[in-house]
Amino acid sequence: MPRREKGARLIERKRKDRANVWVIKDTGGFERSTGTSSREEAEAALAEYIAGKFRPSGPTKADEFRISHILAIYADEHAIDAADRDRISYAIDALEDYWGELVVSDIKGETCRRYAKTRKKIVRRDPKTRRPIEWAPVSVATIRRELGTLRAALRYCAGEGYLIEVPVVKMPDKPETEERWLTRQQVAILLWAARKLNVDGRQQMIRFILTAVYTGTRRTAALALGIDIPRTDSGWVDTTRGMIYRKGTQERATAKRRRPARCPARLLMFVRLWKKNGAKFVCEDYQGNRVANLRKGWDRMADLAMDMAELRGIEMPPRKHLTPHILKHTAITWAMQNGSTMEDAASFFSTSTDTIERVYWHHSPFCQESAVEAINNPVKALKRGRFRGRG
Repeated sequence: MPRREKGARLIERKRKDRANVWVIKDTGGFERSTGTSSREEAEAALAEYIAGKFRPSGPTKADEFRISHILAIYADEHAIDAADRDRISYAIDALEDYWGELVVSDIKGETCRRYAKTRKKIVRRDPKTRRPIEWAPVSVATIRRELGTLRAALRYCAGEGYLIEVPVVKMPDKPETEERWLTRQQVAILLWAARKLNVDGRQQMIRFILTAVYTGTRRTAALALGIDIPRTDSGWVDTTRGMIYRKGTQERATAKRRRPARCPARLLMFVRLWKKNGAKFVCEDYQGNRVANLRKGWDRMADLAMDMAELRGIEMPPRKHLTPHILKHTAITWAMQNGSTMEDAASFFSTSTDTIERVYWHHSPFCQESAVEAINNPVKALKRGRFRGRG
C-alpha cells in the first residue's frame, strides 16, 4: 500500500555552528529554506507558499479563478512597487473578507452592491477591553476606491495572461462634491493651536500648514520637501530660483502629478528663514529629522482648534472634515476667489483643469462672466463681441 502524502509542511534543520533553520518540504521531494529560525516567520512563509501553490499559472476561466488569487497576484507583482502601495494594501485587506472565497464569475452588480452594504468601520471601542462596540458604514468614496482596486487587479491579471475574461465591477455612484475649505480666520485658529502645541522647538505643524495653504501641496509631498538639495526620493524647495519641485528626480510619476511650481514670496521668506536656522527639510522635528507622519499631532491640534473656535464663537467645519487635505482645498479656493485662471491654477496646484472647473471655478469672480453680462447688459455685451447669438 503506497505511503500517504503529507503535503507541504515545516521541518527544522540543524546547522553546525549556526542557528537552526526552518525549511518547507512538500510532496515530490520539494524542499525550500525559509531562511529563518523563527517559527512564526516560517509559518508565514509556509502560508504564502501554500497560497501561491494553488494559483493558476496560465489563462483561466472566470468561474475557475478565485478572487483571493487575483488579489494576491496583484499585490505580489504590481502593488509591491507601486507608489501608493499602502493604499492598495488597505483596500486588498478590506476586499479579502468579502470576496476572498468567491470566484471571478461571481462579480456582478448585485454582489458589488451587497459588498457596499457590508462595509463598515469601527467608530467606538470598549475603553477596558478595546473590543469594538459601535460600527458605522464607510464612505462611498472609500467603497469606490476599494472596488477600483478590485477592477485594477482583474485588468492586471487579464493583461498578464492569467485571466481570460474580465467582468464589469459595478461602482457606486460618485458622491456630490462637498464644500471643504477654510477661511483665513479658521486657518489662523489652526496656526494658533499649532503654536500652543509647539514643544521643544518642534514647528513641523506650523510649517506644514504654511506650506500646504500657500502651495496646495498634498500632505505626503509637503512633508518630504527638502531645502536647496536636489533629491532622488523626494521633492525640494530651491530658494535661489524660488521654485518648488514636488517630486524627486528618480521618483516615478503617478496620477497625483506633483509638477514643479513657483514658490510664493511669503512662503519663500519663511523657507529661507528656516534654512538660516539650520533646517534641511521644510517639515522636520527638533532633532532635524524629516517628519514622516502628522497623524497624532494633527488630531491633537485639530481638537484644540475646535475647542478654541467654540470659545470664541467662530464657526469651524465639522471635525471629520478637518483633515490635512482640507488645506489643499483651501489653497485652490483662495486662488479662485482672488481671480486666478483655470489654466494657471491647474498647473500650479498639479490638478486637472476638469477638477478645477467642476469643484472650484464657481468661487471665481470671473465664473460665467460673459453669460451674466449678456443677461444684465446685452447691448454692451454685443459691442464687446462676447455674445455670440445664432438668431
